Amino acid sequence: MAEPGHVTRIDIEGREIHIVATAHVSRRSVEEVERVIDDVRPDTVCVELDLTRYESLIDDQRWAKLNLFDVIRERRAAYLLTSIVLVAYQRRIGKRLGVEPGAELRAAVRKAAEVHAELVLADRDIQATLRRSWANLSRTEKLKLVELLAVAPFVGEEQVDEEQVERLKDRDGFNEMLAELARQMPGLKAPLLDERDSYLMSTIAEAPGQRIVAVVGAGHVQGMLANVGRRVDREALSRLPPPSTLKRVLRWLVPLVVFGASYLAYRERQLDGLLRMLMAWAAPVALLSAVVTAMAGGRIPSVLTALVVSPVTALSPVRVTGMVVGLLEARLRRPTLVDCQRVYDDVATLRGIYRNPLTRVLLVTLAAGLGSALGAYVGIAWMLVALW
Repeated sequence: MAEPGHVTRIDIEGREIHIVATAHVSRRSVEEVERVIDDVRPDTVCVELDLTRYESLIDDQRWAKLNLFDVIRERRAAYLLTSIVLVAYQRRIGKRLGVEPGAELRAAVRKAAEVHAELVLADRDIQATLRRSWANLSRTEKLKLVELLAVAPFVGEEQVDEEQVERLKDRDGFNEMLAELARQMPGLKAPLLDERDSYLMSTIAEAPGQRIVAVVGAGHVQGMLANVGRRVDREALSRLPPPSTLKRVLRWLVPLVVFGASYLAYRERQLDGLLRMLMAWAAPVALLSAVVTAMAGGRIPSVLTALVVSPVTALSPVRVTGMVVGLLEARLRRPTLVDCQRVYDDVATLRGIYRNPLTRVLLVTLAAGLGSALGAYVGIAWMLVALW
């Protein structure tokens, strides 16, 4: 049943659930969330957040707690850089419209405490969403997504006004956007939207209390309503996708080919053949890793480290070149708290991305790994040509 504004009421087993459709950079969404919670006086408030995003939303000191070395060791550099780019874009739009991104979620958290309602974090863990999304993309879709993220910092947010943001909360407007997303990147829609629609609705339906207010992005509402009454295995939807069989094979194929080709060359031409084969492998891996690291702005010790270690680290099934070079770059640059706090402003320009030590370290980490991977493909091809 529709209520005034962008609110939908549904009844499940005698309990009333009020779903508030919001936009994350909308002043009116903040006002609507506050009004609905004041009017309904719910027992429970559900928000479209997981624990990681909740802590980031309410913790003003989160940058002070950032351990960049742990981010690199745990291979979360790509996630952190992507998050910075997307949040920065939202912040610039929000600044233009006079509202902080996620202000409606902060309002929901604050109002829940005011009315003594239980707070439920209804969304799936962000890491599961991102990894499942990436795993579901085809190679072409991954290239499209990387291209979009690369240009996102420089898109003119001045083209977005408050009325456009408000129209996105209307069903027809969002349906058009979802249809375009499904057309451009069909592999992204299922894990990013469809799975989360069912996850959110399942969590909200099981939330305690007789009166529940759920605050979610407008793009989820229609999918959530389609999942009312359906049984959902949230644990299955939260599992990180295992590497594909092809990926697992390729991880071990590279060292097997290198060692196998080197053995055959040694058997046929002794030491001279072995040295030629190892050079065919090491040269492209070392050079490409070093060159791409330098292009990303790595300091000379990082470039030299990529040059020296990549032929060895590229043989590892877990590909640790980026981690090794990134940890060194982080020690050399040592981003400060001020660097972290200004990062959202810096990523608005290419010069700012290179100037900020935090984003520079993340770029170097990713670049070293990418250069090493590209070099491995060239090296394998060179070895096979040299062998036959």
